[in-house]
Amino acid sequence: MNKKKSFANSKLLFTLVSIILGLLVGALVLFLAGYNPIEAYGKLIEGVFKSPRNIGWALVNSTPIILTGLGVCFAFQTGLFNMGAEGQFIIGTTVGFLLGYLLNLPPLIHVILTITIAILAGFIYGGLAGFIKAKFGIHEVISTIMLNWVAFYLQNFVVYRYQKPNSMGTFDIKDSAKVTLFTNAGQRFDGFFGKFFRAPIHLGIILAIISVLIIWFILEKTSLGYKLKAVGLNREASEYGGIDANKKIVQSMAISGALCSLAGVTQIMGYTYSLPLLSAMENFGFDGLAVSLLASNNPIGCIFSGLFLGSLKYAGSNLQRTMGVPSELISIIIGTIILFTAIPLIFKIIRARLNKNRKAGNNA
Repeated sequence: MNKKKSFANSKLLFTLVSIILGLLVGALVLFLAGYNPIEAYGKLIEGVFKSPRNIGWALVNSTPIILTGLGVCFAFQTGLFNMGAEGQFIIGTTVGFLLGYLLNLPPLIHVILTITIAILAGFIYGGLAGFIKAKFGIHEVISTIMLNWVAFYLQNFVVYRYQKPNSMGTFDIKDSAKVTLFTNAGQRFDGFFGKFFRAPIHLGIILAIISVLIIWFILEKTSLGYKLKAVGLNREASEYGGIDANKKIVQSMAISGALCSLAGVTQIMGYTYSLPLLSAMENFGFDGLAVSLLASNNPIGCIFSGLFLGSLKYAGSNLQRTMGVPSELISIIIGTIILFTAIPLIFKIIRARLNKNRKAGNNA
């Protein structure tokens, strides 16, 4: 028990150190670019906490990447690197739009059906990458990156089919499919909550927290979680112990895809309401990779790392507006934090490979 606690504490400590080092490097970059780092970081904090409305917007920005980060985290438990979170997110938004726009249903039924089918679509799409790895041995990084582009062009095809005249996007989904209940209810409040709910806070944040708790329970309290982690730690040993590793790979990628798709469908039902014509990836999935790494692939940690990165990205717009700091500098700060976080993981992978090769050489 003490070992477990000290291990968890050491991971938390390293994450905090990584954040501090990333901010220090960011301060150096800001200084070299001619900006006052202290003033800039003050504006970042102000950008989130200046008003309840800003806090609400930071939460809106954090919601999708908490879910995509959770999806990446889940796949990683089985030793899989899900680079397809972006494509699975797009599948969620695209299916969410089609069902939200084309169906005529009562509000509650419309919402439940749309979210359920979008999750199922992501489950199948993520499971496809797992099946390709299990059946043909094709690495999941390769298959998921290619599937990202399939989803990308699928969304643009749908946009062209349902494009709103004189715009670069589709018509909005029907009101019966929207999940803006917090924003609507917030109009009745005064003071802090009245301003807080002026931001389009939606059902997605509640589903994100519920999903985190469910995934934590699966991984820590069920035989499925035990088997998934066993495959991730040592596939050969788990197969020797009677675990069907290929089946677990498909299951892990499918559940990961479902979580990322949930991020997409709640984003369109709660915030954007329409599909844009994509000229590049929107990076919700790739930001999810950063969330998972910063959380040390811990489901509960994805909430806090998602809130941190989402708030940082939102506050970056305030920095750009008040000081003229390019948004790319915020990306540099985030990238540096993730780099420091990923360094021990990289060394761990290299060490595992070297040990494996050494054992193979000794047995030869």
